[in-house]
Amino acid sequence: MAIPNESDVRESDVVVVGAGPTGLLLAGDLAAAGVRTTVLERRTTESNLTRAFGVHARTLEQLDNRGLADELIAAGQTVRGLRLFDRIAIDFADLPSRYPYLLIVPQYEVERLLRRRAVEHGATIVRGAEVTGLRQDPEGVDTETRTTDGTTILRTRYLVGADGVRSRMREAVGLPFPCEAVLTSMMLADVRLDTPPADTIAVNATGDALAMIAPFGDGWYRIMAWDRHHQQPDHAPLDLAEIREVTRRALGTDHGMHDPRWMSRFHSDERQVPAYRVGRVLLAGDAAHVHSPAGGQGMNTGLQDAANLSWKLAATVRGVAPAGLLDSYHAERHPVGKLVLRSSGALIRAAMLRPRPARAARNLAAGTALRVPAIRRRATGIITGLGIAYPGSHGDHRLVGRRAEDPAVAGAAADRLRAALRAGRFVLLTPSLPPADLTDGLTVVAAPGPMMLVRPDGYLASVIDDADPARRQAALRSALERWCGGAPARVRQ
Repeated sequence: MAIPNESDVRESDVVVVGAGPTGLLLAGDLAAAGVRTTVLERRTTESNLTRAFGVHARTLEQLDNRGLADELIAAGQTVRGLRLFDRIAIDFADLPSRYPYLLIVPQYEVERLLRRRAVEHGATIVRGAEVTGLRQDPEGVDTETRTTDGTTILRTRYLVGADGVRSRMREAVGLPFPCEAVLTSMMLADVRLDTPPADTIAVNATGDALAMIAPFGDGWYRIMAWDRHHQQPDHAPLDLAEIREVTRRALGTDHGMHDPRWMSRFHSDERQVPAYRVGRVLLAGDAAHVHSPAGGQGMNTGLQDAANLSWKLAATVRGVAPAGLLDSYHAERHPVGKLVLRSSGALIRAAMLRPRPARAARNLAAGTALRVPAIRRRATGIITGLGIAYPGSHGDHRLVGRRAEDPAVAGAAADRLRAALRAGRFVLLTPSLPPADLTDGLTVVAAPGPMMLVRPDGYLASVIDDADPARRQAALRSALERWCGGAPARVRQ
């Protein structure tokens, strides 16, 4: 990369490469916190096609924290459960969330809302911008960016690569992306159906064929199909007759599919970088991890990456982050990425079992296990994201690191918490008001029970159940020093 002339350099606090869901949520959060944010997107136009289509409960909670959930729900269709492996059902009805379902909605609807929010808060989105070079130093990062107007250098304090599985930012910092192939030649299509399935989502695997049908709620259906005996490269031609034939083998009928608006082949790998941060460059979403489509966790995991990173990066840019806060992004999210790789990989490998006795044993074992409440809660918690928690430190309350939603916070306090989190600040749930010097910059919500300090991403930073006022205030002061350098007022201005 050439050394830039001073007159050719433009500046930004944070550059986000990639205007998919992960990059847009991150950009919106940063801009809302007053951070000068530029999004660089190689595509010149917005796409109305999509691969991702499921939004899980924890992601809906995060979108609710940003005032977007209700509008997105109105654009999709809710699914109260999934049926896997013939007759094995996963029920979402008893999820401890305001959103006890899976929302089926095209990815482009998620992007539309997140893009609007980012622009409204002042983020700059540059389309047709290809990053062709990157160099970082102790003070910042230079990105060489090519557009139709020529090549410019964008100087930024931090750069986030949210540019997908083929991330050039990941390559630029030299991170390996080891691969284990899961499925090759998966077929995707959006079609109309003459006779929609009775189940909201129809899915089955026979050992040689796998198919899934999910509605978008507007008359279009997503088809996903795989044929063990006909593995083709991603660029091979694809026609509807092939998808119909595989779907009939897996589901017993093709439901009269017709008029495809989009068809594609893709392959499914399991990949994860060893580090989510290299100096002033961070990775999020598919640039950091990719997994099988089983469970529909890909886009959701990326959005959760962004929610975890945004407030930490904003505090770091403002110079008020305590030591190690930005490094906690990798520490918290890398294990989650690994967990999703393992869980989604286990699901797809179970679906691909070929011998009939093995499939029968799978069905018996899974059906039996899911009747155990603790196992069922663990399984649905991983798939929906509600069970994801971050490790606390020695001596922390057992709830630290968990999401600050039901059952940790119940009743009217939960509603007030959701509204309070929309300000992007730390929230203090407390039965009594601490001194003003401890609440400056916090959003304070009256709530019975222990005092709880909630991070901007909705996870519990501290839980204080000591009844003595002096000790409770000392514990709060310690938590504020640990999580926001004792200066929550300067984290969000």
